[in-house]
Amino acid sequence: MDLVKVLRTQHQAGRRVTDITLRFADVGSSKKDSERAQLISSIQQFIRMYNPHEAREDTVLFPAFRKIVSAHEFDSLGEDFEKKENELFGEDGFEKVVDQVAGIEKRFGIYELAQFTPRF
Repeated sequence: MDLVKVLRTQHQAGRRVTDITLRFADVGSSKKDSERAQLISSIQQFIRMYNPHEAREDTVLFPAFRKIVSAHEFDSLGEDFEKKENELFGEDGFEKVVDQVAGIEKRFGIYELAQFTPRF
């Protein structure tokens, strides 16, 4: 239960950081250095939280969740999530949001995954 509480708190914090990031995301030449610094800071805060958050979900939360719900319940939840997704984002909404994220990543020059590969 402690893990769930922390993860929920982090989801709320992630939404706040995302709002800040979006507010400062238009980094045209007219932006002040302080606004650019706030944008960079918000992105760094999100990354710092997200990496361990996502890892803990994948290694602890989701495996434990699969143990306490039946396969039928799990499938039913998947259907419920898909319905909610369609309500929020429309038909094929997830794919549309993924395309939007890809566009943002291209604007920031972080779309190409290969650039993050360590070079030795």
